[in-house]
Amino acid sequence: MDFDLTEEQKMIQDTIRKFANEEIAPVASENDKKAQFPRDIFHKLAELGFMGTPIPEEYGGAGFDFISHAIVAEEIGRVDSSLRGTYSVQVSLVELPLNKYGNEEQKKKYLPKLTSGEWIGCYGLTEPNSGSDPASMISTAKEEKDHYVLNGQKTWITNAGLADLAIVYAKTDPEAGARGITAFIVEKDFEGYSTRDLHDKLGLRASNTGEIFLEDCRVPKENVLGEVNKGFKTALGTLDFGRYTVAAGCVGLAQGCIDICKTYAKERIQFGKPIASFQLVQQLIADMVVECEAGRLLVYRAGHMKNKGLRNTRETSIAKYYCSEMANRVAYKAIQVHGGYGFSGEYDVERFYRDARINTLYEGTSQIQQLIIGAFELGIRAFT
Repeated sequence: MDFDLTEEQKMIQDTIRKFANEEIAPVASENDKKAQFPRDIFHKLAELGFMGTPIPEEYGGAGFDFISHAIVAEEIGRVDSSLRGTYSVQVSLVELPLNKYGNEEQKKKYLPKLTSGEWIGCYGLTEPNSGSDPASMISTAKEEKDHYVLNGQKTWITNAGLADLAIVYAKTDPEAGARGITAFIVEKDFEGYSTRDLHDKLGLRASNTGEIFLEDCRVPKENVLGEVNKGFKTALGTLDFGRYTVAAGCVGLAQGCIDICKTYAKERIQFGKPIASFQLVQQLIADMVVECEAGRLLVYRAGHMKNKGLRNTRETSIAKYYCSEMANRVAYKAIQVHGGYGFSGEYDVERFYRDARINTLYEGTSQIQQLIIGAFELGIRAFT
């Protein structure tokens, strides 16, 4: 494996970093305080090609490799985890599964609208009583002539209130458990589809989160994504995409904490000298740097395997598990470096600390990642 970025990857990194510094960072704190989604910035990212990074150019994408895809997630996450979450869902949880599991007609119909930013997408898997165990979902889809009729509820859905399209999972064979789930492409204007926003979140406040309600929602048969009753496999494959950009975004959050702490430690004077000269402050920052670098290498390894078309569920879970926990440790230490100021909204580390917490929960909790990794190592599944 070559540890050097290619010239194209460096150019992508420079472009998204400049955009993040000049366009995203200056308004991130205000958007967080107002719980305000930056739709204008979303569209600017799309105009630059950053809302279709790994999607083939024939469907409106940029045709980037997966390392470049991670670089974009990292640089957005370095300044604003809320917007990184929107990016992750739009690209990793909606566009990539459409590209992998969709038929040609579906890809031509939906991908250009998503990659251009004309449409926003969301991913409807989690239910009020079905989180880590998606096979226990109770949403149903009954076949009726040329349609399926969907009934159920999805919750904690990023982009739900903004989305023009949702990939929704429901049971077409309720008696078959995981073998009876099907994925559907549901447009917001379909009869029986509605949403409700969720508020008062600990973090990611500028990211829209909501519930989806399916009440006799009629979905044409041509909007089945993949095969009927094979949706559980589609969901697992999609989570491999989603966990990858969550891990990359965590690396970005950690790097953002490091950058802020380095500046603060050089400016903050105590006992007549910058706290950057204190051994224990240097130890805190050194630990943060080492953890961040380790996480970045894990992400790049998973991306390297994705680029080669190799199975990477194990490596992606390792990256997601380590990086999500790492981001929380680094954000904690960033608060410590800032002392009392870190407890206020005056410095971005307070926002980063709140935003870090969700990463060990969504796209599979840390405990689920441990079970996935354990199953690979031991050859025994903790659950079936």
